[in-house]
Amino acid sequence: MLEELTRLIRELSYEKRTVTLASGRISDFYIDLKNTLLHPRGIYLVSHLIAEKIKKYPQVKGVGGLTMGADPLSTGVSLVTHEWKNPIFAFYIRKEPKGHGTQNWLEGMKNFKSGDKVVILEDVVTTGGSTLKSVERARLAGLDVIGVITAVDRQEGGAENILKENLWFDAVVTKAMILGT
Repeated sequence: MLEELTRLIRELSYEKRTVTLASGRISDFYIDLKNTLLHPRGIYLVSHLIAEKIKKYPQVKGVGGLTMGADPLSTGVSLVTHEWKNPIFAFYIRKEPKGHGTQNWLEGMKNFKSGDKVVILEDVVTTGGSTLKSVERARLAGLDVIGVITAVDRQEGGAENILKENLWFDAVVTKAMILGT
């Protein structure tokens, strides 16, 4: 599964070109994981691989992260676990609070109670800045964030920044795996 996912990411999501990342850094490559996550085989593979990592933490009740990158991951993992004894619920974190109605930052919260243990999911981690914003929002909503799983770790300091916040960190695929180094 892992080799197939890595190949799909290389084919569908990796581009060798100069880009400015969300962190403000300039990079000579870009990983637009949405192309892989919106591919039926890609979301199948990554959801199963993330679910396998979560099995090590049976106390986890949910997964979620910042919209839009984490949305397919959260939904995919929840779907993969629907037949588990304790399935994993999904939640989404908005970039801005809903402008009408409930004005929620998080969606899916009726499936959770205060103190439930959750894992933040990311499509791609570079410095971890967006991830830590997700952690903060989930904690403000009363969830107990215990760790982070990313589909791709660019290996540019994000893991270290997340670990400094007393969270565990795991990645399905790394930049080195994509580049074959």
